Amino acid sequence: MIDATSLSRTVDAVNLAVFERRKLPAGERKQVAEWIVGRQGLPGAYADTFAGFPREREHGIVVFTGERITSASARHILGEETCRSLQLLRVRDAGVKAALSRASDGLMGCLERAAQDPRHTNPGLYCCGKCSVGLWRNLLAGGLDRQEERLRRGAAHLRSMRDGAGEWRRFPFWYTVLALSEMECPEATKELEYTAPALRAAAARAPGSTAYARRRQELATRVLGRI
Repeated sequence: MIDATSLSRTVDAVNLAVFERRKLPAGERKQVAEWIVGRQGLPGAYADTFAGFPREREHGIVVFTGERITSASARHILGEETCRSLQLLRVRDAGVKAALSRASDGLMGCLERAAQDPRHTNPGLYCCGKCSVGLWRNLLAGGLDRQEERLRRGAAHLRSMRDGAGEWRRFPFWYTVLALSEMECPEATKELEYTAPALRAAAARAPGSTAYARRRQELATRVLGRI
């Protein structure tokens, strides 16, 4: 599960296990969590979270649904996603808990500074669409604070971002659908209903040749079964 040259691919492996509903052995969960924690505070880490490797900092990362994220957004989203992974691994080790607490404090500091900007009136958003989805993913795993409020306000914002063709402006489509699929608020359900035609088209296609295409098709099928 650990990719010794990539934090993002290691996080991707954790996300895949969760997506496939696989139960990981306690020893493996602890090993992965401790390896992630070893990346804390290294060059390129965002707000005392966990740093990607030089190639990831240079070329960006690919999130679970296949969208490539680059620059500062990649550092931020990787920080949110690693915190999410540590939450989902549920390792009781004191060192892992302390590292997650430091990372969460760092991200909370960023949210608090953003809230001081008078233009920032929605606590469910952070700087841009893709970074907001990264924030939602961490909140969904139990990270940070005011989870229900932030998720509902964030999902509600998507209505104003609809492009009329089943997607949203400035929000990466599949990564956004992935986050919405885990939300249980009516605001998220309305956005999934809005995008249902696009999801039906994706679900009806022939199986994709890449792992990301197969994940997207499975995600579309699951969401359609929910709405």
